[in-house]
Amino acid sequence: MGRLKELRNYVNLELNMMEDAEKRNSAIAHLYGVSLAATMIARKRGLDPELLSMAAMLHDLYAYKAGSYDDHAHRGAELAGNILRELKLTDETETDIICSAIYHHDDKLVTNSPTDEVLKDADVIHHCMSDLSKPVKEKEQARFDKLCAEFGM
Repeated sequence: MGRLKELRNYVNLELNMMEDAEKRNSAIAHLYGVSLAATMIARKRGLDPELLSMAAMLHDLYAYKAGSYDDHAHRGAELAGNILRELKLTDETETDIICSAIYHHDDKLVTNSPTDEVLKDADVIHHCMSDLSKPVKEKEQARFDKLCAEFGM
């Protein structure tokens, strides 16, 4: 089994523990949606689509497990590192890349490394495209506009 599939199986088991079916379905849709977007953006930018898809699968897992978004990016990076080491899916360099992307993904107004930017952009794409009835958040508008230009939308 490939490591992305193994990670998805692990995440699915974690999400299936959520009692609220609506929150569970929303969590699944978000993690898989951001994962797909991260794969596409990474491939377009010449970065590692598998690592960035893995980062996306883990990026909000802490928030879903804890039931809180308080400092979820930083705490989520720590959780992701623990999961990746436990499952032995990545080497330390890859773990660091994934954890950095998760750590910075909520800083939408700051520019970080190219890999960090992929996760931020994938998160924004999913936020903005999954429910077209909602307005784009102010902190995501500039990033969304750049993504629309990059992808000719």
